[in-house]
Amino acid sequence: MKKARFLIAFTILTSCVSFCFNSTASAATADNWPQWRGPFFNGTSLSTNLPATWSKDTNVKWTTPLPGKSGSTPVVWGDNIFLSTPDENDNLLLYCIGRETGETKWTRLVVEGGNIRVGKNNFTSPSPVTDGERVIVMFGTGDLAAFDFNGNELWSRNLCEEYGKFAFMWLYGSSPLLFDNKLYIEVLQRTPPTYSHAKDDKPERDSFLLCLNPETGENIWRQLRETDAVRESMEAYTTPLPYTYGGRTALVVVGGDCVTGHDPKTGEELWRWSGLNPRQRPFYRIITSPAAAPGHIYASEPKGGTLFALRVDNESKPTVAWTMEDVTPDVCTPLYYEGKLYVLDGDDQIMSCMKPQTGEVFWRESLGVRETFSASPTGADGKIYCLSERGTVIVLSTGDEFEKISEFAIDARETMSSIITAGDQLFVRTHDKLYCIE
Repeated sequence: MKKARFLIAFTILTSCVSFCFNSTASAATADNWPQWRGPFFNGTSLSTNLPATWSKDTNVKWTTPLPGKSGSTPVVWGDNIFLSTPDENDNLLLYCIGRETGETKWTRLVVEGGNIRVGKNNFTSPSPVTDGERVIVMFGTGDLAAFDFNGNELWSRNLCEEYGKFAFMWLYGSSPLLFDNKLYIEVLQRTPPTYSHAKDDKPERDSFLLCLNPETGENIWRQLRETDAVRESMEAYTTPLPYTYGGRTALVVVGGDCVTGHDPKTGEELWRWSGLNPRQRPFYRIITSPAAAPGHIYASEPKGGTLFALRVDNESKPTVAWTMEDVTPDVCTPLYYEGKLYVLDGDDQIMSCMKPQTGEVFWRESLGVRETFSASPTGADGKIYCLSERGTVIVLSTGDEFEKISEFAIDARETMSSIITAGDQLFVRTHDKLYCIE
């Protein structure tokens, strides 16, 4: 038993070191959740003593009303919770909420009357990001702004005015990434733009990866990303992932029918794997972001397509280690936690627990509810937290056999924001509230 616990702890530690060896590691504590997929970029944290269930009368520390629906995930640093939201007048706002009390410290109007909605998405889907000194927020209008923790604007710019309106059928959805004191923005879009909300005086669009100085908002580099994809398959709603292998780090980008690795310092494309969508289907937009375990990157085709485990252990082109052909995600990003890979098919409500190196299935089970899951699963304190769009919370054990610790419903609808952790607290965003669970 002691040996098993040691191996689990060692696996977590080595994974954290692998992903967070740089200055971003200062955020890798149990107290902060600085960006969409947390301190380790993989949906996990070191939080402990987390509740497995809650209700109106149990384990709810506070509840704060929100003015509008959004799929963006809150981020936490110290006593500050930051989240982006629309309001009833379609303004685009940044909120700062006190973690201890749930009271709103300040709000900032970033875009006046700029919000639109297409399907389940709107212009507030990107999650904010913070490094403990500033918080940076981005909207689908192209507006990008940085504030200090007192709400003073440090800089702002509009990427759509510079490079053209974003050309996505379901609106822009990638979140900014802070890594090694640099800010990265991914835009993989359609050209020429055909959607009415994407048309302007610029006839063509580039897909690109942009690196900025987070202190000033100025470009460090802008790398074009070419693709042979056609029509909607050019579009991706994914967020880049820093991945360390063979003594170097690459920014992994998935979309446009391929997976690429880029030098974080220059944007140079280091390698490319073009095995996604070999039949060039025109409607293969990708929502699921890349995930990683030591030695492997995971990328999934959309709409029930294949999930690929790519072996990346040197500077050459990745190779396919194994594939998963069914119950694969269309939206949810896989979770690597405590040495296992968790893959959630949110449309069929099936979770697979697998060996990351081989694809061996430890278990594959239905979550037991007929509701769509769009939020990506979160791993912390030996638990896996899943949240459906209708507000059903499923808490799973991380054991070698399937075990549902709890299942319960909260008052929610159209909920697509992942549950996050900080310290011994969970934060749950619904269509109209933010919950602090303790």
